[in-house]
Amino acid sequence: MAYQHVLFAADFSDEGLRVGERAREIALRCGARLSMLHVIEDVNVSLGGGYELLPVLPELPDETLLRESRSALEEMARRLGVEDAELWVVSALSTKEGIIGAARDHRVDLIVVGSHGRHGLALLLGSTANAVLHGAPCDVLAVRI
Repeated sequence: MAYQHVLFAADFSDEGLRVGERAREIALRCGARLSMLHVIEDVNVSLGGGYELLPVLPELPDETLLRESRSALEEMARRLGVEDAELWVVSALSTKEGIIGAARDHRVDLIVVGSHGRHGLALLLGSTANAVLHGAPCDVLAVRI
């Protein structure tokens, strides 16, 4: 399948860079648009279960967590060599809701997330990757880290 819009859900870990490399590779092979997303949980309790897209713009309020997240996302894009990727910082009640909401609203074809290589279905049930897999409006690639 040829994807048109790939979303990389970034967590800023060293292993997360490998997940980003996989997302970049797929986007390049498909000629797809690449977006990078980082979710900050519980920043705005007035969201009512949804999420709020916070664009990466310098004129946003100088809140430490948001600023640090934007900087880290920009640095990760630089390290991956994808400075032209769309960068999104999302505030949501859960990481799952932030990823799924952004994917739905921006018509993403493929979500790329990292997944710890735990064994057994019971260990996977609580993972973000598994939650996204079962709620996503599109394909999901869980990259083992």
